[in-house]
Amino acid sequence: MNDSIRRARFSGLFRRQTLPRVLLTLSCLTLAGRAAAQQGPAPQPQADTPKDDTPRDPASNPATTAAPPPAPEPAKAPAATAPFFTAGAEGFTLSSGDKQYQLKLRGILQSDARYFAEGKERNGNNTFLLRRFQPTFDGTLAGLVDFRFQLDLAPNAQPIQDGYVDIHPAREFRIRVGKFKAPVGLERLQPVAALMFPEFALPTSLVPNREVGIQFSGDIAGGVLSYAVGAFNGSPDGGAADLNVDDNVELEGRLFSHPFRKSGLKPLEGLGLGIAATVGSEYGTLGATQEPTLRAEGQQTFFTYLSGATADVTVLASGRHYRLSPQAYYFSGPLGVMAEYVSSTQDVRRGGEETRLTNTAWQLSASYVLFGGTASYEGLKPEHALNPAAGHWGAVELVGRYSGLRIDPNAFPIFADPARSANGAQSWGLGAHWYLNGNTRITFTGERTAFTGGAAEGGSRPTEFVFFNRVQVYF
Repeated sequence: MNDSIRRARFSGLFRRQTLPRVLLTLSCLTLAGRAAAQQGPAPQPQADTPKDDTPRDPASNPATTAAPPPAPEPAKAPAATAPFFTAGAEGFTLSSGDKQYQLKLRGILQSDARYFAEGKERNGNNTFLLRRFQPTFDGTLAGLVDFRFQLDLAPNAQPIQDGYVDIHPAREFRIRVGKFKAPVGLERLQPVAALMFPEFALPTSLVPNREVGIQFSGDIAGGVLSYAVGAFNGSPDGGAADLNVDDNVELEGRLFSHPFRKSGLKPLEGLGLGIAATVGSEYGTLGATQEPTLRAEGQQTFFTYLSGATADVTVLASGRHYRLSPQAYYFSGPLGVMAEYVSSTQDVRRGGEETRLTNTAWQLSASYVLFGGTASYEGLKPEHALNPAAGHWGAVELVGRYSGLRIDPNAFPIFADPARSANGAQSWGLGAHWYLNGNTRITFTGERTAFTGGAAEGGSRPTEFVFFNRVQVYF
């Protein structure tokens, strides 16, 4: 009985005193364990390990295996702005790595041998002639602004041919300021290295050569339509005036379309149709009459307006001047065809006499590539350079042209002398080009020009026969 009572008392005491202590102890241990798990194991002091020089296989003890070497860093690409220099068929170029800044050296040299038909009335002298020697510097600034500076070091040539800045924020819109080719003549706008004949056809005598001014231009719908319009100082027919001699501005413009360029009709993709026009006022002086001198393909003069020591006997431009030029070309495969018509209407005066004269001209020219390339308005590029050992002979192209020019009959006899100036000319020519490579062309052509009027007693000037041999190098 007493033992039972003592056991019950002990049990109650244990429950009242010991059990809470046990629970408190367990709670503390649990909290300590969680903290230790979060902090990681406590560092343990390590005894110095005796040095062991025995070689060990790292694979036998992963704990001593050396960590793999770090992965090599990827090679850095060369800086995009590192400049580079190239030389090739298109010239010599110094460029930044991103091509945002470029300077290009290009050039063309044309050396002629010209022979006129024998006879007592031969129109010109047989001669060797350096026709063009034009170094050209083209450049790009920040990918937005282009510039060109072109000289002509040939005798009797204007020293500065081109000097302009071209700002092109988009293909559809560009601004050009300076001196450059007028946006009028089809043949005049063609690169001189690509001309079918050594000299321009007769219609080019009635359009301005180069102008000083500002031009807005662009290509629309991927070149299906191109436009150019500008304001210029104005030049006489066939001329290139650097200064404005009459304080007037001439407006010039051109629309040109390749209507089938995006049509998928490949035979018609090379068809181009366009129209150009100019309008302005010109007033000449005794020192700058603003009137043209017209020459045949052999560069012999066949028409001039009357001139003298005073303004009363000299023909001067005196008012409005209009030009209109519908034009077209077609290039497909080996065939190339160009057609152009020009009408030039100008007010003139001589002393107290005034009138409005209209001179017109036209041309039709064609080319056919026998082998080695494809016809192009921009010029033929031979598929292979001359290399007889490899069976390559460059490229050969045949060319032909027929052109004419008519002077307004009202020009005679008050404004032009019918005994010295012809009232019309018609010319036809044949030729061949041999392309030794993409930079060298040898040309052989012959042209015959017949005149109406221009001689005493109502006769005509002698017919001109001229043969050209030209060596052309360009890059």
